[in-house]
Amino acid sequence: MNATQREVFGQEIALARRLMSERRHDEAFPHPERAHILGQAHVRPHVMTHWLMLRIAVHRRQAHAAWGQVARIVLGAIGSAVGSVPIGNTGGSDISMFKRMPIAPELQRVIDGSAPDPAANAGRSGSLL
Repeated sequence: MNATQREVFGQEIALARRLMSERRHDEAFPHPERAHILGQAHVRPHVMTHWLMLRIAVHRRQAHAAWGQVARIVLGAIGSAVGSVPIGNTGGSDISMFKRMPIAPELQRVIDGSAPDPAANAGRSGSLL
């Protein structure tokens, strides 16, 4: 991960954890999804995002989503380790774990090593970019 990517990944994880500690799980969920896009090529960050999604699913009492995250923790770790991840996938249990997805332009800039463009998310609540 480049330095910008690592920083934004950490910010997304921190925000998710803060919102979770405030029991604002619906608001928290998009942040591990964004972190997932940034970190899925790396084992530890990839597993961390799925762990947070699992915790959110448990708090929401969503058994199906929780089991989906358990599978993604195991398979995601393997996928990252061997360099086979579906680029852009947000990691939620409501999406096939094999589906490639387009990457939001502000996240693509971060992955490419550019500083985030604050104007890209003007008016978007809770967004770090």
